[in-house]
Amino acid sequence: MIDITDPIYVLTIVAFVIGLIRMGNPATARSGILWAGIAMAFSIGATFFLPGISNLILIFPAILIGAVIGYVAARRVAIVNMPQMVAIYNGMGAGAASTIAAIELIRGNASSFNITIALAGAIIGNVSIAGSVIAFLKLQGWMMQKPITFTLQQVLNLIVAAVGIFFGVLFLTHFNTLLPYRDALIPFFVLTIGYGFLMGLPIGGADMPVLISLYNAMTGIAVGLEGFALSNYAMVVAGILVGAAGTILTLAMAKAMNRSVGAILAGGFGRTREENRTISGNLKPISSEDVAVMLAYASTVAIVPGFGMASAQAQFKVRDLTDLLISKGIRVFFAIHPVAGRMPGHMNVLLAEAGVPYDLLEDRDEANRAFQDVDISLVIGANDVVNPAARIQGTPIYGMPILDVDKSKNVVVLKRGAGKGFAGIENDLFYMDKTKMLYGDAQESISKVIQELKKL
Repeated sequence: MIDITDPIYVLTIVAFVIGLIRMGNPATARSGILWAGIAMAFSIGATFFLPGISNLILIFPAILIGAVIGYVAARRVAIVNMPQMVAIYNGMGAGAASTIAAIELIRGNASSFNITIALAGAIIGNVSIAGSVIAFLKLQGWMMQKPITFTLQQVLNLIVAAVGIFFGVLFLTHFNTLLPYRDALIPFFVLTIGYGFLMGLPIGGADMPVLISLYNAMTGIAVGLEGFALSNYAMVVAGILVGAAGTILTLAMAKAMNRSVGAILAGGFGRTREENRTISGNLKPISSEDVAVMLAYASTVAIVPGFGMASAQAQFKVRDLTDLLISKGIRVFFAIHPVAGRMPGHMNVLLAEAGVPYDLLEDRDEANRAFQDVDISLVIGANDVVNPAARIQGTPIYGMPILDVDKSKNVVVLKRGAGKGFAGIENDLFYMDKTKMLYGDAQESISKVIQELKKL
């Protein structure tokens, strides 16, 4: 029988590349996802034609069950819960790579090179799946979102990782000899997975976008390595694409916070700290009616979304407010911070869901150049990414690039209460004379502002 898998794999690789390119532009991102999805479907289909394929009676039900669960979950998940869905599905990819590695290692009938590659893929996959589970639990609210730290934590992490790798090396050097050395695989998998759990514990909420991006990159690398071990170049290319894209995004996200990836992995960002400094001024509440009057007389309005907008699912009301302001001849733009929300591009996804035109979105650098000409900045559920304390040495967020909202002529902050952000410090912006606080659920508050604005 003619082997058709290689030609199909070549076509799927091309489709993966096209999909990735199209995902780089918001206008074509949706079609890019479809390209990648179709490529994956053909890759799975081609696998059935591989020489020596067996256990079809198990493979077909597994594919059916996974497809149904994935389809139903994707249809039902709310956009606000998308970060944890991305985290757990990313972990599933890493788990699949680790499972493949485990099978190849148990067989042990490959070359030393392939065994080495399989071990490397297993390490990365194990860390990624365990860390993704921690990310999911924190994002879902089933685990404390603040950093979980304890004495000698980093020392313990290093010991667990080192001993786990030792058992991997022990297996590598003896896999062709006595059977007892195969038992080294058990502590190898247990310890490397344990290290993944330990690595995720000290990561605070503010670092979560970087962490998700990092685990995405690790999953891609693990898949690519297992592709090498299996001599499956479709897996190799797909893994390399995901790993490269995830690595670039991770570095970009870390740069957006002015921190190294190593510092993020060390954990602690988001840990509540006592502050010795005092902030002058006080919080000044404002009514929806007064906010509407301010907006009615503004020429330029900047909307700064944060996770508070996501948790209140207020993006559709924000779109209604935007349309109303534009209809009154007011210039409106959205200032987007790269790490606002809980995953890379979280705010962009929410606003796209609500139909906000992409040309109204400006990145941090563009927005910062425009703030001095903004009459009113409307901060909706954002906190640390607009905190001028980032310019004060000694604060937990010192050096973090922020949106310079404090340079606007007036600021209105929509917030549930007077709580602090993930960094656990007061926001200097909220105490400025130019800043007013509109307390309450963001969706309800914006609805009231819209109603009052229509009366004017």
